[in-house]
Amino acid sequence: MYRYDQYDHQIVKERIAQYADQVRRRLSDELAEDEFRPLRLQNGLYLQRHAYMLRVAVPYGLLSSAQMRMFANIARKYDRGYGHFTTRQNIQYNWINLEETPQILADLASVEMHAIQTSGNCIRNITSDEFCGVAADELIDPRPYAEIMRQWSTFHPEFAYLPRKFKLAYNGAVEDRAATAVHDIGFTILKNEAGEIGLRVMVGGGMGRTPILGSVICDFLPWQHMLTYTEAIMRVYNQYGRRDNIYKARIKILVKAIGIEEFRRQVEVEWVDIKDGPSTLTDEEFARVASFFAGPDYERFDGDDAGAAALKANDKAFANWTRRNVKPHKVPGYAIVLLSLKKTGVPPGDATATQMDFVADLAERFSLGEIRITHEQNLVLADVRQADLEAVYREAKAHGLATPNIGLLTDIICCPGGDFCSLANAKSIPIAAAIAEKFDNLDFQHDIGEIELNISGCINACGHHHVGNIGILGVDKDGAEWYQVSLGGAQGNHSAIGKIIGPSFSAHQMPTVIERLLQVYVRDRFEDEPFIETVQRLGIAPFKEHVYATPIKNKHVAGEDAHA
Repeated sequence: MYRYDQYDHQIVKERIAQYADQVRRRLSDELAEDEFRPLRLQNGLYLQRHAYMLRVAVPYGLLSSAQMRMFANIARKYDRGYGHFTTRQNIQYNWINLEETPQILADLASVEMHAIQTSGNCIRNITSDEFCGVAADELIDPRPYAEIMRQWSTFHPEFAYLPRKFKLAYNGAVEDRAATAVHDIGFTILKNEAGEIGLRVMVGGGMGRTPILGSVICDFLPWQHMLTYTEAIMRVYNQYGRRDNIYKARIKILVKAIGIEEFRRQVEVEWVDIKDGPSTLTDEEFARVASFFAGPDYERFDGDDAGAAALKANDKAFANWTRRNVKPHKVPGYAIVLLSLKKTGVPPGDATATQMDFVADLAERFSLGEIRITHEQNLVLADVRQADLEAVYREAKAHGLATPNIGLLTDIICCPGGDFCSLANAKSIPIAAAIAEKFDNLDFQHDIGEIELNISGCINACGHHHVGNIGILGVDKDGAEWYQVSLGGAQGNHSAIGKIIGPSFSAHQMPTVIERLLQVYVRDRFEDEPFIETVQRLGIAPFKEHVYATPIKNKHVAGEDAHA
């Protein structure tokens, strides 16, 4: 993985000193809150309902065991003993004291991490496929490209104050696990018929108040021009993106307003003058960055481990776990293991300091010391020998990280919502908890099969509800919390925006709403047909009819993330 050089260390050190002085001036009232706000935001610090929230950058979701241990240390020392992993492959701490934030940033810097540009109207943390470098279906490893973009975009003076936040994602596999279609710019790395490497570039995707799938602006961009073409896109957006209306300031609104053809024309005009300029990538520069991501010296095996296969035949729980939480690796004899952060009774994406320390130790012993964070708010051990699968399973289970529900109903994506976020219209965590509790039957979940259920507490869509097969959005209705339901959303190669089925529901009604949606699926599905395909085939009408056919009685449901 990438390691800081002398410039990285110096830049981060100077930023911490600068920020520490800003905090000092804020605490002494030399800076008013309105003056301090843009300064703290570009260091990842939000003011939420009960305390400050700090968002730490995890570039393309990759971190070392040492970095995970630092996350655990911060959770213990400065927070309430846990952290929240987000859909942007970052980690957030929800109970932070302002006066301690400079020291937190210094602690992060000691393991080559920071919170720079995790907020503000700038280029945010760059995300990628959580299986990059190891996926069986990977064509080209996107990590060097993502790292080059991270270095270029960090502290870029021209793009420090954009009309609005800006998000980039990279994919290099057959299956798009990076959700490139719903990013401001989405890159897919590929080869043309001549074997040359380039990028398919999508622009203008995003969720939030106006969900839009991105449009292809360039089918094949030679990799050498990745930065220059991105710069041209950014310049057009920076000049013409709206600054008078926060709800119409994203690049997707500009692209929609003038059309992709006109936007492409303007980008090409801007690109002409910089195409072969200083930002053009060279073979030497790419090789320098790519060297940090050279594959390890894997052991060589003839094929799948016979011991693991025999255990699956005799242990149903282990078999279920390997079926849902273990993915194919590009190297024979190895596997990719997902650690579920979706155990019933725990807020989705949350991990305790003890669990983080355990994962760091597990990665060192079984996965070459690296950990990944997924868009679905789970963790990944990317290089596990198949012979070690049983040991990993037993230990992960003992620490509450082996729920065999990856991709199933209770693998819920959920933002912190109204329990923390000052922007939220409604709570998200209690809704996720009620649904998970109602369907906490693994046999039932495995029978239902793959289904993505995403929950957002407000229209900013930090829970990615627009692309959930079932999406739930918290809305305000006369001061009360209600929930709007959509169907048919999807991410990946066949991305789609879900459609709202009708009037919203109370929190107490939500588990029954999900139950009725599943009743239609079970009744009308073809054999082995996934939920999303049934919805696409039937449309939302039969689901809507069944949900609203009879009133849903209210039942008791137990019970501040900013823009992610």
